[in-house]
Amino acid sequence: MSRIPAPPAKASAPGRPKDLGKGAAILEAAKRMFITHGFDGVSMDQIAAEASVSKLTVYSHFGDKETLFAAAVKSHCELALPDALFAELPDMPLRERLLEIARAFFTMISAPAAIAGHRILCSPQMANSQLPQMFWEAGPKRIQSAFAELLVRRVDAGELDVSDPALASAQFFALLKGEPHAQLVFGCCAIREDGIEPHLAAAVDMFLRAYATR
Repeated sequence: MSRIPAPPAKASAPGRPKDLGKGAAILEAAKRMFITHGFDGVSMDQIAAEASVSKLTVYSHFGDKETLFAAAVKSHCELALPDALFAELPDMPLRERLLEIARAFFTMISAPAAIAGHRILCSPQMANSQLPQMFWEAGPKRIQSAFAELLVRRVDAGELDVSDPALASAQFFALLKGEPHAQLVFGCCAIREDGIEPHLAAAVDMFLRAYATR
C-alpha cells in the first residue's frame, strides 16, 4: 500500500514588521538626549521614556546604544545633506554647484547639535570606544563618497582634472571647515554671519584653482 505523502512544511512566519513611526520617535529622542547629556550621560531607559516607547522597543529597533548613536548621526547628516544635494545637475555651473553644497555642509556642521556631537566624540571617554569609527562611517564617509561621485561626473564632463576623487573630496570638506569650525568647537569666539559666505567662496575658489581644467 502506497504511502500518502506528507504535506510540505510551512515556512516560518516572518517576525512582526518594525513600526517606522516608533523608530523615528526613538531617533529624535536619542538626538535630543545625546546632545543634552552626552553619550555616557544617557541610558536606553531614558531614551525609551523620552520617545514614549518601551526599552524592549528601543533594543528591537537599534540593538544597542552605540548603534543608536550611529543611526542618530546618520539621520542628522541625511536630513541636512540628502542624497538629492549630490545629484548631477549638469546644467548648473560648477562653481555655483560647489557653493550650494558648501553652504549646506557648513550649515550642518555649525549647528549647535553638530558641535555638541563633535565635542562628545573628542572627549576622553571616547578614546577607546568604537563610536568615533561608527560616526565616521555614518557621517563624513557617506558625504565624502557622494561628493566624490559628483566629482567623477564633472571630470567626465571635462570640467575638472581630478586623478584621485576620494582625496579631492576629503580636501574640499576640510577647506570648508577651516578655522571657523575650529573656533565653534573650541567656543573661543563668535563667528560673524557675514564672514561665512566669503570663507566658503574662498574655499571653493581654492579648490577650483587646484582641480578645474585649464
